[in-house]
Amino acid sequence: MNPRVTEKAHIIRSERIAFRLEDMSEPIVDENCVFCAIVAGKIPATVVARTDDVIAFEDIHPQAEVHVVVTPTTHAFRNVTELASDPKLLAEMVTVSSQIAHDRAGGQFRLIFNTGERAGQTVFHVHAHVLAGDLSESRLA
Repeated sequence: MNPRVTEKAHIIRSERIAFRLEDMSEPIVDENCVFCAIVAGKIPATVVARTDDVIAFEDIHPQAEVHVVVTPTTHAFRNVTELASDPKLLAEMVTVSSQIAHDRAGGQFRLIFNTGERAGQTVFHVHAHVLAGDLSESRLA
């Protein structure tokens, strides 16, 4: 379901998808979400990049020489398939990820979105993992 919006509103929710609107003044926050707590400064993190809509910080359990988590500051989307409804925010996440990879790894990187528990997603606030360094296929089983 992808409803069209003709009047101003903050959030439109279908069964499992939240649509972020350009005029939304405050991000959605989940008080039980570790990423929302990092965004709010309630949990410390090594922040490596931040825009109005995206934050990037070092992963606390790195799986590569460079391992940075990039996530929206809003909790509006649980996974990348929901985030696809906001292509501007998705593009901003990719741009921030690319800049981090450029600064830390000469622009060579993997960008991974885990979607669903069985795919390894443990925090249900959409996020991407920027991995760089020695990422040969044999090393990442």
